[in-house]
Formats: sequence, structure tokens, C-alpha cells
Amino acid sequence: MILNVSGLVFFGVVLAVLVRQRQSTGFTACVAVVFGFLLASSSAAPAVHDVLAAALSAFAPTR
Repeated sequence: MILNVSGLVFFGVVLAVLVRQRQSTGFTACVAVVFGFLLASSSAAPAVHDVLAAALSAFAPTR
């Protein structure tokens, strides 16, 4: 678990720096994918899912 959290923080910081510098390369995409996989396997995944589901339901048109 410690390795997962440290990897999540590391790739989050690297991704933030790359986005801040507006570096849109293949490397940035790979970092974003790894960050997503680490985030999905962390204990924060249910909270992130709930926030995204609530945001999508708020913006989604109802029929």
C-alpha cells in the first residue's frame, strides 16, 4: 500500500508539472494513464467515482 500511495503522489506531481508546462507529448499521456491506473487501485477510487457520477448526473440532460 505504501508503494501505491507514493507512486500515486509521484505520478500526480509529474502529471501536474507536465500539464502546467503545457507539455502534450506521448510521455504525458503515458504518465496520465499510469496515474489513472494507480488512482483506480487506491482507496480513493470510490470517492472519485462518486464525485464523477454526481457531476455527470448534474450536467446530463434528463429525458
